[in-house]
Amino acid sequence: MSKTKNHILKLLFENRNDYLSGQKISDEIGCSRTAVWKHIKELENEGYSIASVHKRGYKLIDAPDQLSEARIRAGLETERLGHRLVCKDELPSTQKEAQHLAEDGAEEGTVVLAEEQTSGRGRLGRQWHSPKGAGIWMSLIIRPDIQINKAPQFTLLTAAAVVKAVKRATGLDCEIKWPNDILYKGKKFVGILTECQAEAADVKAIIIGIGINVNTDIEDFPDELKDIATSLRIEAGKTFDRAEIIQAILKEIESLYKMYMDEGFHFIKLLWESYAISLGKKIYARKTNGDVIYGLAQGIDDEGVLLLRDDDGHIHKIYSADIELSSQ
Repeated sequence: MSKTKNHILKLLFENRNDYLSGQKISDEIGCSRTAVWKHIKELENEGYSIASVHKRGYKLIDAPDQLSEARIRAGLETERLGHRLVCKDELPSTQKEAQHLAEDGAEEGTVVLAEEQTSGRGRLGRQWHSPKGAGIWMSLIIRPDIQINKAPQFTLLTAAAVVKAVKRATGLDCEIKWPNDILYKGKKFVGILTECQAEAADVKAIIIGIGINVNTDIEDFPDELKDIATSLRIEAGKTFDRAEIIQAILKEIESLYKMYMDEGFHFIKLLWESYAISLGKKIYARKTNGDVIYGLAQGIDDEGVLLLRDDDGHIHKIYSADIELSSQ
């Protein structure tokens, strides 16, 4: 979509309750009223319903369920995050695209979005199911001035921010399973993947991948996921505006990010623990080397590492593992 047409669409989204005159749009973006009319017609051909009333102007009536730059920018309440948006109909992986952009010097706050991923990735190299138009598949580039050992804390920061954003946008209260799975009534609907680009001990960029099943139907899930995965639509019984959820997520991440840089990890730690489903419960931690540790999840330390106390009283630090709640 051209910059001019994108700008017109953004104005229409920002003024959905009012008519905008062709002259006002023309003055705002610096083109003729005839050019405005032509772009309006192109938008209508693309599925946008726009009312046109003589002497009143144009008004957006309805829009296709599509993640466009204009739709997300309209109502975005952040200072930095999301002010550069890369919106694609299809990508192998938003995470890979964001990695390349970060390597090429993309500014902090750049967000990559795709309607569909053909090779979406989760933690530990797992595939992330990303059907077209049903969810939020996005990656965010940030550039905090921290050392690399602090980077995993941003996984926990993001998880807390997403829980806050989902509550604000949908009213649903969710929980976190360490470190970054977000659950509703025990079923997963959000996955988070953070990856770091560093030089020696210093972080150059952190790429935060977020996958959310928003309007996914149960039949959209592969058979092996139907008993363990869910979506906001399945749980609430209605569809949600994906752009509004993205706006809420970016706002909450930016707020916690600023707090983190100003005050450190302590408040983020407390916030994350308030949402954690496993703390104070017996769990199995299946490590990547195949070892399984059973014990009581006591909390996370100041680095974001899970602390697990086994039956002998020994405290294990869990850096990477799959967590399963014990039935005992």
